[in-house]
Amino acid sequence: MSGVSIRNLGKAFPKEDGTVTQALEDVNLEIGDEEFICLVGPSGCGKTTLLRIIAGLETATTGSVTVEGRAVTGPDPKRGMVFQEYSLFPWRRVVDNVAFGLEMKGVGKEERRKTADRYIEMVGLSQFRDAYPYELSGGMRQRVAIARALANDPDVLLMDEPFGALDAQTRNRMQKELLSLWEQTKKTIVFVTHSVDEAVYLSDKIVVLSHRPGSVREVVEIPWSRPRDRTSADFAEVRRRVLQMIDETENVQ
Repeated sequence: MSGVSIRNLGKAFPKEDGTVTQALEDVNLEIGDEEFICLVGPSGCGKTTLLRIIAGLETATTGSVTVEGRAVTGPDPKRGMVFQEYSLFPWRRVVDNVAFGLEMKGVGKEERRKTADRYIEMVGLSQFRDAYPYELSGGMRQRVAIARALANDPDVLLMDEPFGALDAQTRNRMQKELLSLWEQTKKTIVFVTHSVDEAVYLSDKIVVLSHRPGSVREVVEIPWSRPRDRTSADFAEVRRRVLQMIDETENVQ
């Protein structure tokens, strides 16, 4: 099982004047094996903070997070992270960027190159395996970042606004490519986005967070199979409902 269990989770950040800012409060969420979950909510509600706690990059103040029944106490290759800003090494070729995590784990050169090439092919960049990041478009750099995360064979893939910096056409194409990768790998995915349209298009469930301090306001299940028709009345109705929840949350401060 690759499920994620979040129980009674809270996160407070201390301030210089001795007070604290409560970012998250009493967050409870169960994410099933192979589920694709999107986190949405008003700006500042703690979406990225929650993702970083699941990744082990931040420590919860209260409560717990478990993955496969094991408590999250710090970063782990079994929880892959993809950031909005790509975070590739500019001096490394594509193949070496993708193989970086395997290199850190001590995997032999031949095996890690073979694994890297498999995921580079999976994201459609085989002809650019020897290119450097500056030679790639934004969408291509993000595909490299996704391949690097997948090369470590994580149980859970955590994605923080990974397409937020892309133009609309590239973003739509990357959404389709990500769904194709998910169908192939069946990784559990937790995906932070500000775009409700993106959440309805991608996810099995949309987790709507309240205004800060963030907590789970509602979990909206998406009942349709993929690919989804963004122009359908059903799609528009779910999008409208989620947007209304976010608007109502923003107005209750």
